[in-house]
This record gives sequence, structure tokens and C-alpha cells, in this order.
Amino acid sequence: MAEATFWLCLLLPLLAYLGYPALLALYAQFRRPAPAGAPQALPRVSVIVAAYNEERNIVAKLRSLLDDAYPRERRQIIVASDGSGDATVALARRVAQLRPWDDIQVLDLPRSGKAGALNDAVAVADGEVLVFSDADTLWTGDTLRPLIAPFADPQVGATIGNVTLPAAGRALAIGDRLYRAYESWLRRLESRTGCLASADGGLQALRRNLFQTVPADVTDDFFLSTCAPVAGQRIVFAEAARVADVGVESADNQFRRRRRITTRGLRSLAHRRELLDPRRYGLLALGLFTHKLIRRLAPILLIPLLLSSFWLWNAGVFYRLALLAQLAGYGLAVIGLLGQRRHLPKPFHLAAYLLVTLAAMSAGVWQFLGGRRYRHWNPQQNR
Repeated sequence: MAEATFWLCLLLPLLAYLGYPALLALYAQFRRPAPAGAPQALPRVSVIVAAYNEERNIVAKLRSLLDDAYPRERRQIIVASDGSGDATVALARRVAQLRPWDDIQVLDLPRSGKAGALNDAVAVADGEVLVFSDADTLWTGDTLRPLIAPFADPQVGATIGNVTLPAAGRALAIGDRLYRAYESWLRRLESRTGCLASADGGLQALRRNLFQTVPADVTDDFFLSTCAPVAGQRIVFAEAARVADVGVESADNQFRRRRRITTRGLRSLAHRRELLDPRRYGLLALGLFTHKLIRRLAPILLIPLLLSSFWLWNAGVFYRLALLAQLAGYGLAVIGLLGQRRHLPKPFHLAAYLLVTLAAMSAGVWQFLGGRRYRHWNPQQNR
């Protein structure tokens, strides 16, 4: 029994984090890329920025949007303030007044949560394509064109941008940057093989006619991107469409952020459970099952893995080495957490990041099972 537990708890996480992308990489070698659509006239786009108490970021955000090379007559910008209690609305309106030739609308909404702000913004959007971007991510100057280009193919219903962390930072931000790089690599493979469904709220786009009202208790980026496969259309990773984000330095903030994402992500998957049917959605269903379900459940297997390793100490050299490797990893993580503000070698900070992330994902799974719902948001608490 202990041996079966050990191998189950070891192989499932390895499948989710290593085996799945390895299989995708192999499959991608034998799959021809989907042909690009013929170039078309640039569509009218509505860029939607949901904001809550973003006075520190909103001006820089709007400037980065306005500096984008996309023709301004084909672009609408909507700032949806979700009951902000600071100067977010005033600052956004000041930018709009200084740029009267740009179509900028600022919605001062009552507090209802990010989903409500997005739904209200879409109600006033007039673009053929909806673009969603977080208030704390900065565009690079030519972000919209590569994000919109895949829509020349009528089978493409949504695109996902490339959210990067330009500076490695210190402490847990080092792990955050490596994780973003891993996610970008995985999205590239999933996009090539037709099983992409993982989005990042930093930058994504959706055809207006595919939009579905966002429920209050889901991860909005995942829900919005999966509007496309539900309608029988593809999602494409627009790697050249880049925005810059900032990594999470604090262990407390990283824990809260990852716990909330896990809880809401599982609820989102429950809303979209139809996509898990491989008879209808093929490889996309298998990708979702592995990437969005097994990966989130994998961290809760780490404790039984450790306990079974102790039990199997006398069962062979392999089990002893496995136990020692786990204890060494936890030791590195604890030292990294205790020395967050010190200049420790990167492996310590990376181990700390992994421990906090995996613990938060485990907590998120239990919150989901316990019926916890996150309806409101406060981005400042997670930075």
C-alpha cells in the first residue's frame, strides 16, 4: 500500500508538470501549423481595463495603451473602475481630457467585483474584438497588432498575449519569473497542438460576438478565453504581443494570490466542465484535464508522498534517496523563506517560491471543496 501511494503521488505531479509538455512537444513535431488567414483590414477593437484603487498604475497604463502603434480611429479604450476609493477615476479622466482625439471612456461603477466591471464595460464596447488587459501591465508600443493578427483566420475566436517579467527581482519574484517563462513555453506548445485554454489576465482578446457574461466567482481570464472553444473556435497564443508585469516578492502575497487563483480556477473549470469531454473537444479536453485539473490537485499529494517515503526507508536505496531529496528541498525552501530579505543563492529563493505556491494551491483546493467563493478583488493585496 505504501509503495502504491508513493508511486501515485510521484507520477501524477511529474505527468502534470513534465510529462504533459514533453508529449505536446513530441506531438508538435508531427503537426503542421494552422495556415494563417489572408490579411484583412484592421478591425475596430475595444480595450477594456478593469481597475480597483489603481491610482499608482492607471496613468502609466493609459500612456502605454495610447502609445501603441494601432490606429487610434480603430481603437476604443474603456477604464472600468470597480468602486475605487482613490484617485483612479479622476486620473483616468484627466488623461482622457488631455487626449480628446482618442476614444477613452471612464466608467465610475459601484463596487461589484471584477466580473461585474468587465460585464459593464463590454456593454458599452463597440469593437468587433474585445481586448482585456490588467491595470498593472504595461504595453510595449506594438502590442495590439500581433494580438489581433490571428483573427484574420475566421476559425480563431480568441488570442492570448505574452505576459513577461523583464526584471528578475529578488526573493520569490525569481521563481515567479521562471514560472511565467515556463507558462509561455507551454502555451506555445498548446497553441501549436490545438489544446490551448490557459489565459493570463494581463492580455487577451476575444471576438465580440463570442462574449458570454462573466460569472462573479470564476477566473475571468480563463472563462473569457474559453468562450471560443465553446463556440467551436480556436484560441491562439500571440507570442509577439507582449506586455510587462511585475513579479510578486512577498510570500504572504504570493500565497493569497495563488490560493485565490486555484479556488476560482477550479470553479471556472466546473462552469466549463463540458470542455472536459474528449468526444467533443478532443485534445483540448485532455489538455484541460492535465493542465487545469491534475496540476491543481497534484500539490495535495506531496504530504502522502513524504509520509510514504518515510515508511519505505528500508525498502531500497531509491526510496531513501527520494526521501533525502524531499527533505533537502523542504530545507532549501524554509531557509529561503526565512532569508527573503537576504542575498541568498537563487536555488533558495526558487525553492521558497515552489513551497509557497504548492501550499497555496493545496489550500485553494480545500477552499473549493469547502464551497469558498471569491467575488470581490483587491489587486494591491496580491502584489
